[in-house]
Amino acid sequence: MELGQGKGRIAYGIVKRLAEAGYVAYFAGGCVRDDLMHECPGDYDIATSASPDDVEKLFPKTIAVGKQFGVIIVVEGDAQFEVATFRREGSYRDGRHPSEVSFTDPEEDAKRRDFTVNGLFYDPIQNKVIDYVGGQKDLQAKIIRAIGAPDERFEEDKLRLLRAVRFASVLGFEIEPATWSAVCRRFQEIHDVSPERIRDEIVKMLTRPGADRGLDLLSRSCLLKEILPEIEAMKNIQQPPAFHPEGDVFVHTKLMLAQLKNPSKELALAVLFHDVGKPPTLAVRDGHITFYEHAPLGARMTETIMRRLRFSNDEIETVAGCVENHMRFGDVQKMREGKLKRLLTRPTFELELELHRIDCVTSHGHLDNYGFLKAKQKEYAAEELKPAPLINGHDLIRLGMQPGPDMKPFLEEIYDLQLEGQIKDKDAALAYAQNQLRMKSKKAQ
Repeated sequence: MELGQGKGRIAYGIVKRLAEAGYVAYFAGGCVRDDLMHECPGDYDIATSASPDDVEKLFPKTIAVGKQFGVIIVVEGDAQFEVATFRREGSYRDGRHPSEVSFTDPEEDAKRRDFTVNGLFYDPIQNKVIDYVGGQKDLQAKIIRAIGAPDERFEEDKLRLLRAVRFASVLGFEIEPATWSAVCRRFQEIHDVSPERIRDEIVKMLTRPGADRGLDLLSRSCLLKEILPEIEAMKNIQQPPAFHPEGDVFVHTKLMLAQLKNPSKELALAVLFHDVGKPPTLAVRDGHITFYEHAPLGARMTETIMRRLRFSNDEIETVAGCVENHMRFGDVQKMREGKLKRLLTRPTFELELELHRIDCVTSHGHLDNYGFLKAKQKEYAAEELKPAPLINGHDLIRLGMQPGPDMKPFLEEIYDLQLEGQIKDKDAALAYAQNQLRMKSKKAQ
């Protein structure tokens, strides 16, 4: 394993200190798997014969994050490393936490892990892989296989049902038949897992390679209908072939996920949810398939789903905003200048623009609106596109306008005129507003 000068070198130092103190210590799990696949590990976990108390004594800065389960975080500079004592686990009463933990040897520790490719150890001092579970053979064969009896592994932690799918999709592996059969048989047990843990697995799957295959495996295993029934409902929802020759809404979404390259969490979720409002708005009018108002409905559905999965308010606002706004990009070449400038200055514009590009590439293929917006960004580069509004709601109230829902579009209209240079100062804005209010009053009489 090439340790370099970063976290790998620091992790090596932790193993060496443990070994010099008389303990067995290995790199464990994902970092070993990734290195054997010639990928750079993101994190280095360490397994050792040292007890949690021994680890705390050996290292000056530690965090007892899971001491009762044998896990200590060792802090070295800005980096943190999970150091876990070799352990065996008792029965799992809550589908996640063992009722008891006792310390043991490396072989027994490996056999209580989830999948063979994650059950490998590596001794960086001896430069030696330790494999008690056949993980190297499954890595070479590109297979995700539960260690031991699949039902026992899934009974211990129901999240492993999702993890099997994620590892298969991210690594591009097949799930071994007995393991896959257990996933498909036990899919409803995913409800035993907290929304937060499900959310984290979904995000990991969507933001890494193979997200499209992951979505397909979730559907085939019936996990998707349990955790995201709104996405499962997109299957067999046909679309107008002139705009979507690629197929139904589910197929379109999978194709979009396949286009993602190291996306942000927000972009990946916006892709997943952008058409979630189509199934409930599907209608056939005069022989034509329509989805009227699917974007605003989709935004509301997105908010509901993300709240169910305990996303943060900021994440919900960003993703739901992208979903609600994504159809506006089809009209950009017809927009008045002020409205276009407001679109370009949305805080999520770059995210929405990329969503639009992928949406077009995977359907009709026309990128004229995308090119138009990129050109406008260059054209307006030297302008102040978001000046402070010349007037606000308080000014309108002083002019006699009653507070209410009509105030926002009225202010937006005046702001558009300001952005277009037709209203240049506050006096002109107030005069325009007063004149418009007077005209509306006359019409109401």
